[in-house]
Amino acid sequence: MSITASRRTTSVIAALAAVPLFVALAGCATASSDAGAGGGDSENETVKIGVVGKGDAQWAPFVEAAADEGITVELVDFGSYEQPNPALTEGEIDLNQFQHIVYLAEYNSASGSDLTPIGSTAIYPLGLYSKKYDDVDSIPEGETVAVPDDASNQARALLVLQSAGLIELKSGGTIFSDLADVDTDKSKVKVTALEAALIPTSLPDVAAAIINNDFVEDSGLTFDDAIAQDDPEDPNALPYVNIFASRAEDADNETYLKLVEIFQTNEDVQAGLIESSGNTAVPLQTPVEDLVASLKKVQEDTEAKK
Repeated sequence: MSITASRRTTSVIAALAAVPLFVALAGCATASSDAGAGGGDSENETVKIGVVGKGDAQWAPFVEAAADEGITVELVDFGSYEQPNPALTEGEIDLNQFQHIVYLAEYNSASGSDLTPIGSTAIYPLGLYSKKYDDVDSIPEGETVAVPDDASNQARALLVLQSAGLIELKSGGTIFSDLADVDTDKSKVKVTALEAALIPTSLPDVAAAIINNDFVEDSGLTFDDAIAQDDPEDPNALPYVNIFASRAEDADNETYLKLVEIFQTNEDVQAGLIESSGNTAVPLQTPVEDLVASLKKVQEDTEAKK
């Protein structure tokens, strides 16, 4: 899920809030690969990786780099985000790489699965834009800032505003934060929620606005115009880091971990990642234990909200 700031990520996060994700999911790929649990010692292994967007620029050099290490990668391209996780759970593929931690937590919670992150890829920052002010510090106290009205994007938008010092959230900020969580007495600006597609045209009427990445370029802006965005170092941004996921029993598979290393360190793969994201991706090598801890917390929070 090249998770919200790319076009894919925005669509996925919106989908989390809009519909039940995990009913009547279609079966997908064919039989599992030769690199099953405990694999990683033999050469010429074949590993099936589920993706959404096989044509993205990072994948061709990734497959080539893996082959140089004696690993045959078969990319299984899925047409929707609902498919790769069930396919992984059922053993039809060995890994997938399309989602952030929030999405995986929602899937595990709804399905009872135990898929787990084994490595990070990137975060796609969500940005704050303004037609009136060149930086966050210039926004006067009491002005109004707009955020998307759908739940998942709104929570992330509020975390961006808090990180930028414009608001304070009573809970400290979670993936479930909404306007009621804004501490108005301690916040610099007022916050209003608008339909995401209408925010770009409303930008002249507010001090600033969080604009979903799907609408940034369509509204005559560039990603470089953002005056604030997710800070990849902010712990609140961690649930939006994109990941490689495996079945829990395969979390220590040496071949799979080698593939993560190739993705994270190969220059051509990283250049392709940046290219396919429209220069918005921030590549990361987040410690796996941090990813796992984040997944656990998000799942616990998700189940507590049910």
